[in-house]
Amino acid sequence: MRSRFRSDRGLTVRMTVTMFLLGLLYVAFFAALIVLLKSWLLVVALVAVMFVAQFWFSDKIAMFAMRGKVVGREEYPELHAVVDRLCAIADMPKPVIAVSTMDMPNAFATGRNPDNAVVCVTTGLLRRLDPAELEGVLAHELSHVAHKDVAVITIASFLGVIAGLIVRFAFYSQLFGGRKDQNTAVIFAAVMGVSAAVYALSFLLIRALSRYRELAADRAAALLTGRPSALASALTKVSGEIARIPTKDLRTAQAFNAFYFTPATGKEPGIERIFSTHPSLEQRLEQLGRISTELGEAATPGKGEAG
Repeated sequence: MRSRFRSDRGLTVRMTVTMFLLGLLYVAFFAALIVLLKSWLLVVALVAVMFVAQFWFSDKIAMFAMRGKVVGREEYPELHAVVDRLCAIADMPKPVIAVSTMDMPNAFATGRNPDNAVVCVTTGLLRRLDPAELEGVLAHELSHVAHKDVAVITIASFLGVIAGLIVRFAFYSQLFGGRKDQNTAVIFAAVMGVSAAVYALSFLLIRALSRYRELAADRAAALLTGRPSALASALTKVSGEIARIPTKDLRTAQAFNAFYFTPATGKEPGIERIFSTHPSLEQRLEQLGRISTELGEAATPGKGEAG
């Protein structure tokens, strides 16, 4: 079923191109590993097990890491009511609703498809936002589910995870594995080199896609609710609150930045912007300002453009 969230051709094209380029990396990476390790069965088995684990259990992994807990309507009636309303407007299946007991104000969506999606908000977010702002954030997260970019990011991240793990394994094997013959050392160096190159390329591709998908989600949410100013207010408030949280308290969350409503960095990116998972706050507010002008001040909530 197609939702009423505005479709985004630019996002679709970028997801397709990213997956195609990552697919080429997959083939080259696995071929290199098979040649270097001289065991295609071992490589295929390892990759298959890890892919299934990440794709099918990515939502559970994220929920566990962020201390998320599935909550019923009786526990959070207002939260469920907002999601029910948005799903009805968007004509999409209602995701599982979860709450994390973290003070950091944030939200994320995860899951392999719209029928198996989870939208999680933190208690810090619920405490700080008013109903209109919360609706804007939840519409943003639901648009990720509707656009299916959550699944694409999960799959796209897989190759980088594998490459990163192999680099670490090879490094520690060399460090603590004792003396090795010259051939073994050459193989380890080659595996580390190939893995590092693949990790770097996949890292850049995923970051570029992630920044665009956040802008696409902002657009879709603003048009669906008809209240871009509420989403802009939520962005400003959440970004400001995260900046006040000590960096040491944000470190655990930073591994999941690509899935968050706003990054858990505590500051706006500078020169490192090209490595950021999110566009700058200024870019997001500027886009929402343009949408607000297009819709007019008297825009009615729920009359966003259909996709």
